[in-house]
Amino acid sequence: MAYTTETRSAGLGQRIAAFRATLADRVAKNKIYRATYNELQALSDRDLADLGLSRSMIKRVAIEASEAK
Repeated sequence: MAYTTETRSAGLGQRIAAFRATLADRVAKNKIYRATYNELQALSDRDLADLGLSRSMIKRVAIEASEAK
C-alpha cells in the first residue's frame, strides 16, 4: 500500500516578497542602530553620565534601540 503526502512550498513570488520584507526590516534596524550609536558616541562623558550611561554601554543601548522597532 502506498501513501502519498502533498507538500506545497511557497511560490517564487511569495519567497521573493518575504526576502524583500526581511531585507527592508534589517536595513531599517541597521539605520536606527547607526543613528543611535553615532549620537551617543558624540556625547561627552559628562552628558552620558547625566543619562546614566557609560561609554561601554553605548553599543548595547544602540542594539536595544534597533530591536525595539
